[in-house]
Amino acid sequence: MPSFAKLTSVFERLKAIMLPYAANLAIKRDTPTKFYVDTRYVQKNGKPIFFGAVLINVGYVSYHLMPVYLNPGLLKFVSTALIQHMQGTTSFNFTEIDEVMFRELSTLTKAAYASFKERGFV
Repeated sequence: MPSFAKLTSVFERLKAIMLPYAANLAIKRDTPTKFYVDTRYVQKNGKPIFFGAVLINVGYVSYHLMPVYLNPGLLKFVSTALIQHMQGTTSFNFTEIDEVMFRELSTLTKAAYASFKERGFV
């Protein structure tokens, strides 16, 4: 199992991918182990739409990206290698820094943000 220090490095690198979009989102949690952002768009139920999160879990760091759930077409151009990091429909799990995968995840996050912007959520 990776050390907490290693997971912290992975967390910080993944957080850096999501952070540029946070200026137009609502940061709900920003701690050393959790970075959680919602849109400012309020649904009929009175709650904002979840955009994404980076979380340190036991043994891995997860990168959640909700636009992928609402628009599965975003995964159309994602590599098999990145898909292998997926857990469920919106989460990518990592135990170490992988710059190739992180560049691809950065591109996906940019497209995901644009997708939400087109829908009027941001």
